[in-house]
Amino acid sequence: MATIHVDGQSYEVDGADNLLQACLSLGLDIPYFCWHPAMGSVGACRQCAVRQYKDRDDDRGMLVMSCMTPATDGTRIDIEDEEARAFRASVVEWLMINHPHDCPVCEEGGHCHLQDMTVMTGHDRRRYRFRKRTRRNQYLGPFIAHEMNRCITCYRCVRFYNDYAGGTDLGAFGAKDNIYFGRHQEGTLESRFAGNLTEVCPTGVFTDQSHSEHYTRKWDLQFAPSICHQCAMGCNISPGERYGDIRRIENRYHGEVNGFFLCDLGRFGYGYVNRADRPRMPEFLPGPGKDREPLETDAALARIADALRHAERVIGIGSPRASLESNHQLRELVGAANFSTGIHAREQDCLALMQELGRSCGLPAPTLREVEEHDAVLLLGEDPMESAARLGLAIRQAITTPPSEQAARVGIPYWNAEALKTLAQDHHQPLFIAYPTATELDGIARDRLPLAPEDIARLGYAVAHAIDSSAPAVADLEPSLQARAETIADSLVAAEKPLVVSGGTLAHPAIIRAAGNIARALARRASRGGLMFVRREANSTGLSLLGGQPLEWALEQLGSGHADAAVILENDLYQRLPAARVDTALDSARTLVVLDHQRTPTLERATFSLPAASFAEGDGTLVSLEGRAQRFFQVFEPGYLRPEARIHESWRWLHGLAVKVHGYAPADITLDQVTAACSQACPGLEMITAAAPDAGFRIEGLRLAREPHRYSGRTSMRANRSVSEPRVPQDPDTAFAYSMEGYSGYRHPHQQVPFAWAPGWNSPQAWNKFTDEVGGHLRGGDPGIRLAGPVPGHYDYDRDIPAAGQPTGERHRAVVLPRLFGGEETSALAGPIQQRMDHPALVLSEADATALGAELGGLVTVSGEHTCVTLPVRVQSDWPRGLVGLPAGSVPWGVDGDVTLTAGPGSTPGARCEVRP
Repeated sequence: MATIHVDGQSYEVDGADNLLQACLSLGLDIPYFCWHPAMGSVGACRQCAVRQYKDRDDDRGMLVMSCMTPATDGTRIDIEDEEARAFRASVVEWLMINHPHDCPVCEEGGHCHLQDMTVMTGHDRRRYRFRKRTRRNQYLGPFIAHEMNRCITCYRCVRFYNDYAGGTDLGAFGAKDNIYFGRHQEGTLESRFAGNLTEVCPTGVFTDQSHSEHYTRKWDLQFAPSICHQCAMGCNISPGERYGDIRRIENRYHGEVNGFFLCDLGRFGYGYVNRADRPRMPEFLPGPGKDREPLETDAALARIADALRHAERVIGIGSPRASLESNHQLRELVGAANFSTGIHAREQDCLALMQELGRSCGLPAPTLREVEEHDAVLLLGEDPMESAARLGLAIRQAITTPPSEQAARVGIPYWNAEALKTLAQDHHQPLFIAYPTATELDGIARDRLPLAPEDIARLGYAVAHAIDSSAPAVADLEPSLQARAETIADSLVAAEKPLVVSGGTLAHPAIIRAAGNIARALARRASRGGLMFVRREANSTGLSLLGGQPLEWALEQLGSGHADAAVILENDLYQRLPAARVDTALDSARTLVVLDHQRTPTLERATFSLPAASFAEGDGTLVSLEGRAQRFFQVFEPGYLRPEARIHESWRWLHGLAVKVHGYAPADITLDQVTAACSQACPGLEMITAAAPDAGFRIEGLRLAREPHRYSGRTSMRANRSVSEPRVPQDPDTAFAYSMEGYSGYRHPHQQVPFAWAPGWNSPQAWNKFTDEVGGHLRGGDPGIRLAGPVPGHYDYDRDIPAAGQPTGERHRAVVLPRLFGGEETSALAGPIQQRMDHPALVLSEADATALGAELGGLVTVSGEHTCVTLPVRVQSDWPRGLVGLPAGSVPWGVDGDVTLTAGPGSTPGARCEVRP
């Protein structure tokens, strides 16, 4: 710690920080542009000038840039010094010389860092009377709009895009006053994190293109704290709503999870919420070939309850994209013995294994913040850039960050970004990747091993044995692979904090068991490091804790006549298993009830359908892959602007059904009640009630405001329906109010912050006001609660080592490869994501493609039991022979392992073959 003196006051600060960060952490305002908490200091904009004095006797001092000056003990500065203020005002003035006068039409207006800093410095007059410099804008893809005339040359964009996120197609061109930030030619930005430019850029150069189509100022959006549903990372988001549509998603700061950044899937994948073809009323299908008939709520519940009461047996099929509360209510409706998770068997086995190994291997699952602190990483059978992109970004930081002890040795502070970059040069911490296809992290990896799933597992077992000789050895391992396993083991042992990342992407339990062996070996040797398992969907971890039978069991019960009715919760079964298998089961059901917020093929088969709330219209709890239970909250009431809609949370629909089916006394249900019931029913979930404050939480007697205090136009939003303004919706489920009347400040610490705003801070940089220190943790505590960790004890090694993969010639092994854009079923319905998708193609080795005559591309048919799909071929030179990679989203996740390949379009008896050229 250090004592610094600011404007005559003494403060205790972290002596390792620079003066700008120290002052901002104290709540003292200093304007800045080029500095960013996640990217350090470069001293490019000169905006953060303060006067520094040598000692208490120095009455002259000198101007210094606070972002480049350490907060050493005894430092004396004046922020309010007249010369410093004048200098800061002059800096803004020259930065604004060529900036257009377009705040009223600029999409950054109202949450613009440049506006905030211009006001903060007191610059309010334009003296430049000459022609302004103008630029030609570029098309940068469906996510990002470009307006170079607004650039102030802070370099934040290229520092984030190139240095932090590892992008290569955005650059700074020119020199002095003639610098252009863009691509060498027009085209879509390739990075999976390009959307962060909208928040990193302090002006309106890079704006949200998806927001442009239905633009609304920030102060006219209604927000709520939410959790991204597009993967299992559990990133915190702030969705903004207007007129019953989600208009944009911004990052919601979380000190342990996503920090300041989101992946593009989480930022732009919300479009399915706004689709016009969504189910908004309960519906009844009279029979095959008939049109669906809308029903009112009471009639729908009465008819469904009557049908379920007369059924011989009702099966409930849950979903890993639905909340814990909804899955629990479904289990209560049908009984635990009749509940299926809705996950296919191989994936469910992998989830159970990951859950068990997370407790029994001795290494904890790190948070994303902790991932960045690891100094050696092994990716075993996983490509996080496709399956959990925000994890991939954290791994990149762990690998590319220079060793702190090396920087300290030469006196470079952690915040001096350019000095650290120069020190690091091309140095990378050890990263090893065992995965069949190329990944975005290959460029910084020390070694990548393109292996079949069985061989990836064998490599993992060999690494564990090399770390600890008491672990089982792998017989007949190729000498070259054995040598590489020993190299990996040496790097993991030499590291201070090694990290093993695996998961269920390749649906091979042996890979997961091998990762567990490596973790056990590391834990026995030094009890340090981390073990992280990647799950596929938002609530895969939570549903595995809740328990239930796999999807195949549910379909078998229906198809064999042991059950004649099913209730399916937010789950498209055709995304999980081959269509023929699903059709056989659903054809056997007399009553099929489907709750969903999208018109999926499964919903189209339903006898009765109920319109479920999406994440934006409902409340619930999810458990992320690190085991953190987090609450998402309703952003808007769907019936307020669309009175004809009958959309409700699935758990609320299911409660209504349970009341009628079981004859319970009619009673309202709240989120707190259903969350408590879920926690009491499942031992692994007893702590979920602590994931967020209950509905009674208040700050100075006030609810939390969903709307900024400048929210306008509410009285006219329904004027086309009625000139009488209805009462705003009342929310008995949460501590939030559907209005600007409520607490929206930062002085009282609280976890669930819907949007970041503080006086003078309208941009995303306002999060600095809510944290205990800049870049630290929320002062009210980071949202969510970790449910479990490793259990201390001694655990035996797994010894079930698979045989080496052997190509068989005619038969191939199919694996489904995740895709960030297009591999997740709900975000694939969003327009911007659809534009960003690559054309699906199957991956083959050069030898296998040549044998089919498809070495130059062409169509190949993949056929298996109940499976048939035709896709173009993409040849990869180092892809394992005998393996075929199928893109997620083009085939169900539970396709059969063994398949046959045929050149050109083909068909298989009993299977529906789909051609996707």
